[in-house]
Amino acid sequence: MTNIAILTGRIARDPDTRETKGGTNVTGITVVTDRPARDKDGKTYKDENGYTAKESEFHRVTCFNGLAKTVGQYCSKGQLVSVQGRIHYTQWEDKDGVTRYGTEILADKVDFLSRGNGSGDENDNTDAPEID
Repeated sequence: MTNIAILTGRIARDPDTRETKGGTNVTGITVVTDRPARDKDGKTYKDENGYTAKESEFHRVTCFNGLAKTVGQYCSKGQLVSVQGRIHYTQWEDKDGVTRYGTEILADKVDFLSRGNGSGDENDNTDAPEID
């Protein structure tokens, strides 16, 4: 049995990096993917500008250890990435005692398909690894 997820999309917001009490690096990113929008008959349609209308989906991606450090250091909002990992489902009880559910991708690999936005500060990606 196999659980593999592959996403290619843009990072929706800057990465959120933290370290657990046990010393594990964890970085979370949100990757946005698009697909053609469909009408009630299942057909694609054009938007007001004449382009095929799209629907966006937001995917939570979590990276650990060395990958978490690299993604946290070199990725930024708007950057095009390809993520390979596995789908992970979680269940928890919130502060009101309501059972909540969540889905995320636990990343094994993140490929940088473009550089970040290059805002000019210390996170401008000038020292990021070369893109093939």
